Amino acid sequence: MLPYDELTSPERELWDAFPEGGRVDLAAGAAQDVPVAEGGRWGPERTVRAAVIVALLQGANTAQPGGIASLRLAGARISGHLDLAGAQIAHAFRLTDCWFEEGVDLSGASTRSIGLVGCRVPGVEAGLIRVEGRFDLRRSRVVKGPASPFHRRLTALSLINAHVSGAVNLSAAEITAPGEWAVSAGGLVAEGGVYCLDGFVAHGEVRLMGAQLPGGLHMRGALLESPGPRGVLLALDNAVASTLDFSDGFTANGTVRLRGARISGDLTFEGAVLNGPADGRGPALAAPLMHAVDFDLTLARPPSGMVDLRGAQVSYLHDSDRSWPEVVELDGFVYGSVKAGGAGEADEAGGRRDSVARRVGWLRRSPGYNPQPYEQLAGWYRKAGHDDDARRVLLAKHRHRRRTLPLAARAWGHLLDVTVGYGYRPWLAGVWLLALTLVGALAFGTHSPQPVKPDEGAPFQPLVYTLDLLIPIGGLGQRTAWYWTQGGLQWLAYLLIAFGWVLTTAVIAGVTRTLQKS
Repeated sequence: MLPYDELTSPERELWDAFPEGGRVDLAAGAAQDVPVAEGGRWGPERTVRAAVIVALLQGANTAQPGGIASLRLAGARISGHLDLAGAQIAHAFRLTDCWFEEGVDLSGASTRSIGLVGCRVPGVEAGLIRVEGRFDLRRSRVVKGPASPFHRRLTALSLINAHVSGAVNLSAAEITAPGEWAVSAGGLVAEGGVYCLDGFVAHGEVRLMGAQLPGGLHMRGALLESPGPRGVLLALDNAVASTLDFSDGFTANGTVRLRGARISGDLTFEGAVLNGPADGRGPALAAPLMHAVDFDLTLARPPSGMVDLRGAQVSYLHDSDRSWPEVVELDGFVYGSVKAGGAGEADEAGGRRDSVARRVGWLRRSPGYNPQPYEQLAGWYRKAGHDDDARRVLLAKHRHRRRTLPLAARAWGHLLDVTVGYGYRPWLAGVWLLALTLVGALAFGTHSPQPVKPDEGAPFQPLVYTLDLLIPIGGLGQRTAWYWTQGGLQWLAYLLIAFGWVLTTAVIAGVTRTLQKS
C-alpha cells in the first residue's frame, strides 16, 4: 500500500477519482501543448508512477457505496514499469493519450476491459490475458525498443493465446518492430473480431496463426510493410474467421499467408494492393488449402508476386484482369462459381469465346502441367450449360499436355489435334474426308483405269472409287476391280488408303478418349 502523503499532486487526483470512476485529464491545465509522441518532455505535473496505477487496480482504494470504481487517466506520463502480469483486475481501466517510459505487461491477467487509446508504449505483453470486454489500442503507437523490460522478445504487441470476449480494436494504431513481429497473436480468440481500420500501420509481421475470430478480421485500408527475412507480413495459417476484409486500399509490401485458413463468410481483397516481398522470391498471396465461401480478388492492380491457391476451396470466386500475376499456382483449386468483374461469363457466343480464351490463359499461368485446373474449369462451364466452352477448355488441356510429351507422342498428338481435335471436334474428320474425296474424284476423273477382269464388274465411278479407298473397312467393289497404269494416280490411291486408315484411327482414338472422360 502506497502512503497517501507520499503521492504527488497528479497521483492524488487520480487516487481520489478512482472510487467513483472519475476521469483525470492532466493535459487540461498544461501550459504547453506537447504531443504524445514527445511525452518524454512532460514534467512532474503530468507524471504518474506505474506503481500507483497497479495499486489502484489491485484494490488499494476501494469504491465508495453506490460508486463504480474504474481508472480513467488522460494526458499522463507513466513512469516505471506497468506490471500487471497474472493480476485479477476487477476494475475497468482506460489510459488515453499517455506516454509510457517502459512497456506494459498484462500477460496472464484477467480483467473486464482494457483501453490504451492514443498512447505511446514501448511494447505491450498481453499473452494469455482474459478480457471480458474490449481490448482497445486505437490510435496508439506501440514501438518495440530497449525501453521495454521484455525488449529481447521478437514482438511489439503480444496477444498469444489471449481470450477477448469483445473486440480487439487496433484502428489507426501504428505498431513497429521492423524485421520482427509487430503483432504476435497465435491462438487468439477474439469473439467480437479484430479491427485494424482507419489507417492502421504495422512495420513488421502480423501473426494470427490458429486464431479464432467469430467477429472477423477487418483491415480495410491498412498498411503492412517492413517484412522479415522470409517476407511474410500477415500470417493467418489455420485461422478460423467469419470474414477477412482486406479491401479499400489495403496494402501489403510482403507476403499475405492464409495457409489452411477457414472463412465461413467473405474473404475480400477488393481494391487491395499485394506487392509481395521486395526481393521477388516469395508469393504475394499464399493461400494453399484455404476454405472460404465468397472469395473476391478484384485487386487495384496485379500482384507483383505469385499467387498460390493450391488445394484451396471457395464457393464463389470474383476476379478481374487485375487479379492475377504472371505465375499462379492453381493445382487442386476448387470453386463452385466464377465471375469476372466487368466481363460477363454468360454473354453471347462471341463473348463466351473471349471468356474461354481468357480463362485458358489464366490456367496457363500455372507452372508445369496439371490436369485438375482444366477439369475444374470445364466442369464449371458444363454446370453453366456451356458444353461447347467445356470442350474448348479440355482441348486446351490436351494441347498443354502435349508440350510435356516425348517427340513421337507429340507427333501423334498433333495428328489427333488436326484431324479430330482430340475427339472434341469430330467434325474435322468430315472436313478432311470431304476434301480428300473431292481431290480424288477430280484426279481420278481425268483418266480411265484398267479393269482387273475385263468385261466384269460395275463401270468405273471416280467418286465411288475414291470413297472405297478412304473407307478401310468393308468395300464398295471399286478398289479391287480397277488399277492404274499411271504412276502418279497409283501413288495417289495409296496415299488415300493411308489417309483413310489414319482418319479412322484418329476418330476412334479421339472419340473413345472423350467417351471415357465423360
